[in-house]
Amino acid sequence: MAKIKIKQIGSPIRRPESQKKILIGLGLGKMHRVVELEDTAEVRGAIAKLPHMVAVID
Repeated sequence: MAKIKIKQIGSPIRRPESQKKILIGLGLGKMHRVVELEDTAEVRGAIAKLPHMVAVID
């Protein structure tokens, strides 16, 4: 399966609790952290909910 790299570009400070939980679920939580995950529909959906806080790195 293909992999996707995700970088956190926004702070979770003053964000709703649901957005913080999505970040933690993706393996993020601190600024500029990069994780490599499987490219699945679930991961893409989580990224779509946080377009202001995460970026996909090629």
